[in-house]
Amino acid sequence: MPGEWMDVEGGRAADSVGEAAGPAGRLPTRRDSLARALAGFSAAAAAWVLPARLLAQPVAERPSAAGPPALQRRPLQFPRDFGAHPQARTEWWYVTGWLAPAGSTAPSHGFQLTFFRRRTDLAEGNSSAFAARQLLLAHAALTDLAGRRLRHDQRVARSGFGLAEASAQDTQVHVHAGSRWELGRSPDAEAGSDRSRYRLQLASPAAGMRLDLQLQSTQPLLLQGEAGWSRKGPRPEQASFYYSQPQLAVSGQMQLDSGESRAVQGRAWLDHEWSEALLDAEAVGWDWLGINLFDDSVLTAFRLRRREGHPAGVALWAGGSWRSAGGSSRSFAPGAVNFIALKSWTSPRQGRSGPVRYPVHWRIETPAGNFLLQALLDDQEIDGRASTGTLYWEGLSELLDAGSGRRIGLGYLEMTGYADRPGV
Repeated sequence: MPGEWMDVEGGRAADSVGEAAGPAGRLPTRRDSLARALAGFSAAAAAWVLPARLLAQPVAERPSAAGPPALQRRPLQFPRDFGAHPQARTEWWYVTGWLAPAGSTAPSHGFQLTFFRRRTDLAEGNSSAFAARQLLLAHAALTDLAGRRLRHDQRVARSGFGLAEASAQDTQVHVHAGSRWELGRSPDAEAGSDRSRYRLQLASPAAGMRLDLQLQSTQPLLLQGEAGWSRKGPRPEQASFYYSQPQLAVSGQMQLDSGESRAVQGRAWLDHEWSEALLDAEAVGWDWLGINLFDDSVLTAFRLRRREGHPAGVALWAGGSWRSAGGSSRSFAPGAVNFIALKSWTSPRQGRSGPVRYPVHWRIETPAGNFLLQALLDDQEIDGRASTGTLYWEGLSELLDAGSGRRIGLGYLEMTGYADRPGV
């Protein structure tokens, strides 16, 4: 039940967890399946930080020695593929964007809400309603540019009992453990058959933030990779289904602490991705960016990293896409994307191996052009150790023209694996 706590591998995991920790306790025997599921989930999350794009490291409790079945490539079908895919091992819905006071285009805040679903494989043959077949996790963050502050909170819950669900019919995912966290989609028939309206609701008393946002699609879906089949490593099975909904027009309400609710507007980006594959054994981290340009173009870029000093180089795999304002799109080949760090920031928090340094100013080289990417606040590190066991960086950033230095877009940068090497 919400609020019950247990010891997991020297730390704590919870049926539902926020920033405010509850007392350690011992779960009833009838919930041993949940304990095993959360233990496996915690170990995997420590190996690859949530909400990173692919939390897919091996889990010791997996019963099949043959490993997971390969995900079968197929054409994406909508509206069905807006919904959850419970047969896939991992899945996430990821929304980021910037907010400004109503009537203004100058960003005052950045926001992130991610829902993550994980199949546990630990309830085979167990008919109990308490069996933890699916786990849901949510991370939320709000960057205050004027106050130079990041607020964040997190939740973990097993699916069921109305507390946490991810519908297979459409994007309807929620974690209602203690407060309302929800993302829902409805078709926008007036705008076209491929257009959507989303509602994002988030209330975190612990972090002092409340959001109620409407997100309206202004462009068609962007199918990443090859028609939505996105490679994530050198082996063919290292892939995911992946689509994006960029250039979402945002309007709604934001409330901070005990202040009045304020009308806001802005721009957002939604990713939906699911996979069965394991990451390559050499992968130690991930860099990803999704940028809405002011001329309505869209840039995605990512790379999987090897350890520093690896003889084959740091970049294990890379990719991304570009969609122009006119609607034409292209995917980037693995060798065509370069991330070059120009400036780093040292976190005041300690990873397992000591101080953590994140690159916060990059040069990004792609077939669509060369860009500079700069964090709008250096300290946008998420401390997810209460739910995922690790630290990662996720924050609002500006895209600059590499030649003129002019700001040409805003979006989010995600960096994982800098605090701790997976599996350590």
